[in-house]
Amino acid sequence: MEKDSFTVAESHPGQRMDRFLHERYADTSRGEIQRLLTEGLVLVNGRPPKSSAQPRLGDVIEVTWPQAKPSEVVAQDIPLDIIFEDDDLIVLNKSADLVVHPAHGHEDGTLVNALLHHCRGRLSGIGGVERPGIVHRLDLGTSGCLVVAKHDEAHRSLQEQFASRKVEKTYQCVVCGDLQPSQGDIRMAIARHPSHRKRMAVTTPGKGREAWTSFRVIERFIGATFVEAMLHTGRTHQIRVHFQHLGFPLFGDETYGAKQTARLAQESGVVPPRQLLHARRLGFLHPKTGIWRDYDAPLPEDFRRTLSKLRALK
Repeated sequence: MEKDSFTVAESHPGQRMDRFLHERYADTSRGEIQRLLTEGLVLVNGRPPKSSAQPRLGDVIEVTWPQAKPSEVVAQDIPLDIIFEDDDLIVLNKSADLVVHPAHGHEDGTLVNALLHHCRGRLSGIGGVERPGIVHRLDLGTSGCLVVAKHDEAHRSLQEQFASRKVEKTYQCVVCGDLQPSQGDIRMAIARHPSHRKRMAVTTPGKGREAWTSFRVIERFIGATFVEAMLHTGRTHQIRVHFQHLGFPLFGDETYGAKQTARLAQESGVVPPRQLLHARRLGFLHPKTGIWRDYDAPLPEDFRRTLSKLRALK
């Protein structure tokens, strides 16, 4: 078993311990966090916390991580577009059609299956049996930069950087409509949609999780806008939800912008191959050397081809 210990930097009144830990260890499910609490694998100032406990300034929290079980996920020889690799991590340019980890309807053919073959078992165990090495995710339909940890020390370092907002994440996307203004910040809380459980939605402050997206316009087309967005937080579907709330959903996003996509496709004759969202750049401190590293994933062919078609309409 491995242990991780840290001191709470500020009080979190009204926040449950399981939610606080879930935010710190974002790639560990809420259910797994609750299991650790139930089994006494989380100690606060040396003692198991009560179910009603709230993180307080100065609390010393110790989390004991059980030994990862041998993965039952099958290793598969699936090609990977590797941007960088060393003994600690891999940075990939994920293709849009690649699911990150096994789930219902995608039991194999995922990035995890490919990593198990490529790394021959050298992946961190923090993500559990189904998600070895996975520090963060990109949605199906989203392409671009994604980092994977090869061992637990690297995983914890990267996880901490994501949780403390030290990782720089830059995306490029095409939205429906003429986005105005040319740059700005979207600071709107996000929560699970009240009636569509597989969707997220902007909600009132205090009822969701803080979400912050900065953006700038790169290029304007007839009926569409090419945009660069920087994520300061990492909420589920954040970019897609924020731009949909502004009235400019992503071109090709069937979940949050089906009507606008259909209208733009009909008017322009350009049919998007998918939701046009690409994780262009990822920057973080290397977990072993401490040196800042930037990684860039060029726009994939389907994205560039769609941009060319939109430019031709000018």
